[in-house]
Order: sequence, then C-alpha cells, then structure tokens
Amino acid sequence: MIEKRHLKTLVALRDTGSLVAAAERMFLTQSALSHQLKDLEDRLGCALFIRKTRPPRFTSAGRRLLLLADEVLPMIKSAERDLSRLAGGQAGRLYISIECHSCFQWLIPALDRYRNHWPEVELDLSGGFNFAPLPALARGDLDLVITSDPIDLPGLTYIPLFKYEALLAIGKDHRLNSKPHINPEDLIPETLITYPVDRNRLDIFTRFLDPVDIEPASVRTAELTAMMLQLVATGRGVASIPNWALTEYLEKDYLVAKKLGADGQWAILYAAIREDQVSSPFLEDFVSTAIETSFETLTGISPIAGA
Repeated sequence: MIEKRHLKTLVALRDTGSLVAAAERMFLTQSALSHQLKDLEDRLGCALFIRKTRPPRFTSAGRRLLLLADEVLPMIKSAERDLSRLAGGQAGRLYISIECHSCFQWLIPALDRYRNHWPEVELDLSGGFNFAPLPALARGDLDLVITSDPIDLPGLTYIPLFKYEALLAIGKDHRLNSKPHINPEDLIPETLITYPVDRNRLDIFTRFLDPVDIEPASVRTAELTAMMLQLVATGRGVASIPNWALTEYLEKDYLVAKKLGADGQWAILYAAIREDQVSSPFLEDFVSTAIETSFETLTGISPIAGA
C-alpha cells in the first residue's frame, strides 16, 4: 500500500516546505504530485498534512510516515549499494576534475559521504585551471568532470546536477549599488575579477559581455573564491559568482549581489562522464550523492525538470 515513491514525496514536501518546490525536487508537475498525495491519503483513509499552510503542517499520520521514511529510505539506499558491490561493481577509480571553482563548498562534504559509501573506490580530485578537463575525460585520463560548459565531444554524456544563478558581487559602497540589475555597459569602467582560466570558459564573458562586444577596463585573476570576494569587499573590483557561493558573505553583510541583466544569468551544473561508464554503480552513486548533498548544503539552486 505504501510505496517508496510515497515516502520520498513526503520527505521532499517536508524538506522544501511547498508543493511547488517538492514537485520540482521529484521531477513531477504540481498536479501529479498533488494527485499522488491524495491517492495515498485515500488509500490510508486519513489526511497526511494540512493544505494551504506554508510550510505544510503534517498531521499525526503524516509525521508517522515521515518517521518511517527517515528510517527506511536510508536502509534501501544502503542495500542498493551492497547489492551493487555483490554484483561486481565495487572496484574502480574515480578521478574527478572541477571546472566550477566555487564547487568545493558542497563537493567536499559529498566526497566525504561518498568515501563512507565506497571505501574500495580509489578517489582523486583535481582542479581544472591548467588543462582542458573535458578532452582529458574523453581520452580516459579522468573519470568525471564537474562543469557548467558542456562541449560536444564523442563518447561523453552530461548529467544535470542543478540550476543556479550567477550574480555580480560588488562592494557595499560601490557606484552600482543603487541599480536594480547590472547591464553589460555598466562593467566598462570596472576591474573584473575572475578565476585564472581562458575567457571562453567564463560565462560572464561568453553569455553577458561578448554578445554585445563589451570589455571591462581591466581583468584581474584569483584562484580562490574567498580571495576574489575579499578583493570585491575592499573595492578592488567586481566578480561574477554563483549564488550559492555568496550566501555566507551576504548574510554577514560583507558585500552586495546584483542580477546580471533584468532576467538574471542562469546556468546548469553538470557531471560529465564517458558513455561507457554511465551504468557503473560507483559512478551512478557518486552523481546521486552529489545531487543530494548539494540540495542539503546550498541555497538558491533548483532541480532540473526531467533530469
């Protein structure tokens, strides 16, 4: 009567606090999610949560099912991993490179969790500053690349992790502080602080400045996100940073963040792997662990419908 999908839906509703967000998390329409919950309530003969409250208030029956979900779902996941090992998928190498240089905030916890799940897998990590990770992945030198810039290379496939917004970080006293959003021409007199990679791998150029043929006054590089934001906070320039990487600095009132364009600049972060490894159990589980950890750790990201 009670299925795994029901428990996952209730957990998503509790964790996100709304039917809309829970539907996105479960890759369902809001109508389909509501129908699923109503069907379960009809089967059980009782309401599970009180409608029209936000966040939803769960009934005694709903809370009891959430207790069941918190107990059973991790057990099912653990059993699936054990079965994968028994099926011969326990050994392997996972050599990861990161093109998204602010990803360490959520990737390190994901790696720690993954090591506990797969202690037999040889795990290594590299930044993508000084080489092209995607061609290296296609050659077999790497096993997985975290990137927001997929390239159409033979033998590679891209699994979407989440959607995020790139924002422009500026100092608290910056001249652009009063603007509701940033236009490309606003950056003409600015020092733009970026990661030390080719500009054709930076969305602030490829998607915002280059299409309208605009150049900032100067470009300065820094390898660490914290270093970039320190420079921004002290008035040394501005920087385009993913929204999740700015949360701590905005909460502490160190700087200000502005949308890039009236509609904002949104991007998708992907896990790139070789097609011949798509069904590898330890790779599949790394991707699912990365997605779970990112949504537990980050604010301002969205799931990818149909992913």
